[in-house]
Amino acid sequence: MTTQSRSPSGYSAWRLIADALRGDIVGGVVAPGSKLPSESELAARFDVHRHTVRQAVASLAADHLVVARRGSGTFVAEHTVLVHRIGLRTRLTDSLGPRGGAASGRLLESAVEADPPREVAERLQLAGRAALRLEIVRSVDGLPIARGTAWLDDERVPGLADHFGRDGSITAALRATGIDDYVRVSTTVSGRTATTNEAEDLALPTGSMLLVVKALNTLPDGTPLLYNVTRFAADRVELDVEHAASVS
Repeated sequence: MTTQSRSPSGYSAWRLIADALRGDIVGGVVAPGSKLPSESELAARFDVHRHTVRQAVASLAADHLVVARRGSGTFVAEHTVLVHRIGLRTRLTDSLGPRGGAASGRLLESAVEADPPREVAERLQLAGRAALRLEIVRSVDGLPIARGTAWLDDERVPGLADHFGRDGSITAALRATGIDDYVRVSTTVSGRTATTNEAEDLALPTGSMLLVVKALNTLPDGTPLLYNVTRFAADRVELDVEHAASVS
């Protein structure tokens, strides 16, 4: 059995083990309430000392992913995963709030970008116009669940950032600028690990997984309005993408 405490890459062995176990828990491989393998079994699986395993499990306990029960072992903590339903008229605050508690949004930054990213310019059909960028953290009952970047045609929504209220609702801010309705026309979902800044904004451990949702919303007549890139904490939110009906 190896005695090294660091991997060839220089990353602590216990962190690598913690990341692997965290992936099993977040990915549903190990269900809430189930018992983790013993220290000896995990030490054999990862070819390390039991002390290294103990460090890894302690870090998971600090993140409230596992709980130790004296005389019984260590178990995956019970946790509630919020369900965000994505449909024709997706409103994140409405989708999560009634099911999970008090939903809110915090505006981190707003800026007008004269030269937005090409993807944004194409999706919003800006044709050289500036884009308004909003950086937002969404929370439910004080727990951060998503870090979003919202892009809009700045000419179409003058003063929008000033209407971004305490509840952090883009829908309410749009209504204040005279836009009462918009619809989701495309949604793509991918996964990746959080960057250092994203993990900090979402109060996540290093190496946590994110669900990245890119979405285009238009006015009912098809005019592009809002392009969102939202990063959800994968262990806190489940995405339910409904089949979109036609716009009437």
